[in-house]
Amino acid sequence: MCGITGYVGKRKAAEILLGGLARLEYRGYDSAGLAVVNGGKMNIRKKVGKVKELKAVASDVEGTVGIGHTRWATHGEPSEKNAHPHVPSDSSFALVHNGIVENYSTLREMLTRNGCTFYSETDTEVLVKLIDHIKKTESLTLQLATRKALTQPLA
Repeated sequence: MCGITGYVGKRKAAEILLGGLARLEYRGYDSAGLAVVNGGKMNIRKKVGKVKELKAVASDVEGTVGIGHTRWATHGEPSEKNAHPHVPSDSSFALVHNGIVENYSTLREMLTRNGCTFYSETDTEVLVKLIDHIKKTESLTLQLATRKALTQPLA
């Protein structure tokens, strides 16, 4: 089962996120990742396996805002490319999610026809690309684009 943790504060976000992910390990998962913002730059780290594997590559990440995720694969194999978080091409935001996007295949096909390139096999990346597509084509804020993306009809 997936787990999500987030942090906004004055302390080092990676330490807080890794601690939160470690506390969620009992839920079961196949990969873990985190996104931390530092000076306007998004730093993403992902690993297949245990949180300790992620800690080995992420404990030095600087920043005080971030999200973390442990993933139980539903779309796509356990791999670093399929691990969360996912980001758009400009890394302007990061997304993690639990659950299944029922109409992800239809949305993925539509987005591919509109020039989007996908790097993973996940429904979460489809959400990222959909939000980014709406944000750019309709000149909306991230908040409004997200709200609109989440109201897309089921296939």
